[in-house]
Amino acid sequence: MAGQDLIKAVKEKGTTLEAEMSFFDHLEALRWHLMRAAISVVIFTGLAWYYYDFIFNKIIMAPFSGDFWTYRMMCKFGNSFCITHINGNIINTDMAGQFMMKLNSTILMGIIVAVPYILWELWRFIKPALLDKERRAASGFVFYASILFVVGILFGYYVIAPESIAFLAGYSISPIIQNQFTISSYLSMVATITLIIGIVFELPILIYILASIGILTGTFMRKTRRYSVVILLIIGAIISPSPDFLTTMIATVPLFALYEVGIVVASVVEKRRLKKHEEIMES
Repeated sequence: MAGQDLIKAVKEKGTTLEAEMSFFDHLEALRWHLMRAAISVVIFTGLAWYYYDFIFNKIIMAPFSGDFWTYRMMCKFGNSFCITHINGNIINTDMAGQFMMKLNSTILMGIIVAVPYILWELWRFIKPALLDKERRAASGFVFYASILFVVGILFGYYVIAPESIAFLAGYSISPIIQNQFTISSYLSMVATITLIIGIVFELPILIYILASIGILTGTFMRKTRRYSVVILLIIGAIISPSPDFLTTMIATVPLFALYEVGIVVASVVEKRRLKKHEEIMES
């Protein structure tokens, strides 16, 4: 009995060691993926630092100019939409404010540009744990997620951020109060709006993941569409500070489109799961 207990203990210990080694192997693999992703952010941050004059004048501060592309396009819809000047001045009130602004904005730019590579490293880490069918089904993850993120960033930068800047800079409760904005608050607002819209545009990817694990279905999304419309309108009103209905709808329509795309994605996944279940039942 003592010999059998010893053999059993050795087997159990071997199994435990194997599981521990597998766990640490995964941690080691994750560490290298994170390191490569961090290196990509550092590289793109360095490039942003090197070309900062162009980035600051042509990208960061562009929405604060009346000559910005969005404002010129709005003028084509009539004088009531035309914006030729942004009220207010950008100031700096901190001793290290301009240096920290340059540092923070270059890091932010490095992260945004590195997102497709970060997603690719994430896919490389997850891929070995997937079955062949799951790999084929999710083979376009990096491409579609990157495209949606870039489109969201562009929409936030060219549509939502300029509207927000024009409205907030022109808003005044009294003529005795002059609008002067710190460079940190300006950068924070533009960056927050742009990143939030970029993340929101990942909605179809999130829906695909939830549908794949059975939490969400196309049928459920169709049944709750009327409630989703109200929620999306609220979100559109939040991300677009201008109170007029047209501006709110400009921010909300893409969200409706993303939701409808999500319904199609969830329906496809649902049909695939039902077909697989039927095949299992028949066999």
